[in-house]
Amino acid sequence: QARLVESGGGSVKAGESLKLSCSTPGGPQQAYSMAWFRQIPGKEREGVAAIYTAKGSTYYATSVKGRASISQDNYNHILNLTVNDLKSEDTAMYYCATRPRVSIARWRQQPMAADEYDLWGQGTQVTVSS
Repeated sequence: QARLVESGGGSVKAGESLKLSCSTPGGPQQAYSMAWFRQIPGKEREGVAAIYTAKGSTYYATSVKGRASISQDNYNHILNLTVNDLKSEDTAMYYCATRPRVSIARWRQQPMAADEYDLWGQGTQVTVSS
C-alpha cells in the first residue's frame, strides 16, 4: 500500500538547521511532483517547496527562499527538505505529498496546488524556539 513517512522533525533553536526526510516504505511512487507543505493548527496549509521529479526543477515559497533546499534521493526513494536559519515562524507540522501526472507547464503555473497532491504523509513536527 502506497504511503509516505516523514521524519527529522524536532525542537530546535532559532538559527539552527533541520533536515526533513520523506520515505516511501510501500515502494517508489510514480509521482511527477513531490512537495513539502506545513500547517499550524487553526491556519491554512502552506506550500513550502516542491520538485518536478523528472527535471529536478524546484520551487520555494517566499517564506523559505534562500534558506531551504529540496532534493530527491532517487536511489533510496527519499525526498529531503533542509531548512537553514530556522525562525520561530517556521514552527509547524510538516507534510510531504506526491502529485500524479502533471505537465511541467502546469506545474510551473501551480507548483503548490495542494488539491492536486493525492498522497500525503502523517507529518513531522518542527518547533523553533527563540
